[in-house]
Amino acid sequence: MENLDEKKEGFLDRAKMLYLKKAQEIAGEESKLRKLLKNVAEKLDRLAHHPKVQAVIEPVKIFKRMIQAHMNGSHKVSAKSLVLMVLGLVYFLSPIDVIPDFLPGLGFTDDLSVILAVFHAIKHEVDDFLAWEKQATK
Repeated sequence: MENLDEKKEGFLDRAKMLYLKKAQEIAGEESKLRKLLKNVAEKLDRLAHHPKVQAVIEPVKIFKRMIQAHMNGSHKVSAKSLVLMVLGLVYFLSPIDVIPDFLPGLGFTDDLSVILAVFHAIKHEVDDFLAWEKQATK
């Protein structure tokens, strides 16, 4: 039986097959990054009170803040991490998932798996960012 990490990696691999090229394109163009962040903010607003998606919201918010800090130059991330975060956000926004979002109780399972797999893959940069962010707000 697959363990949880293997399942997350499987969803991430599928997300890469579907959206890696698009994520690379978006990550390479500031106007596309801004549009992505706007769309993410709108979806987060729509889902703010949806109890089934609370686990995915915090990592998505962190990715959004990391990309914003990267874009304004206050805290840079590696190109690989930027593309992975964009990939996760594109998957989060996409209506075409491995498990469609409209399915009650299951719809955000794959989104959560992809977001958590990206979070795990770039954990060292997330930790660095959160420490920087905490220090910057003192």
